[in-house]
Amino acid sequence: MTAMPRVFLDASVLIAAAGSRKGASSVVLALCGRGLLQALATQQVLREAERNIELKLGDDALLRFYQDIAEAGLSLVDPASPEAMNKYSAIIHPKDVHVLAAAIDGQAAFLLTLDRKHFMTPVLRRATPGLEILTPGEFLNHWVEHQS
Repeated sequence: MTAMPRVFLDASVLIAAAGSRKGASSVVLALCGRGLLQALATQQVLREAERNIELKLGDDALLRFYQDIAEAGLSLVDPASPEAMNKYSAIIHPKDVHVLAAAIDGQAAFLLTLDRKHFMTPVLRRATPGLEILTPGEFLNHWVEHQS
């Protein structure tokens, strides 16, 4: 039996899922809830998502967020080590280094994000060959292609 793909979720994915049940972010969380993917995040990512949902989307979306993370069976990974943070600080925006480093330290196969500006750079992709960085929509296309 093949191990479930480990997908690290950036706060942007959790925010999008809380804001819309129809988007790719929600589909990814539903697949996690069905046991087809293993969702990963850190406490810091969850706090960032919670804070933004509360400020920008309101109480209904905040309730969906709590339901989503409970139903997805999300696993918390440890915060990135200082060594990992230092290693990647030169290739990604300072506010996002904790996400990249935690995804790598947490042995994720995929990092899912909607932040194209900071994560979808050629330098970053070359520096992280064991980690595929994709949007939820790109991930779903990739996942469907490899299910046969």
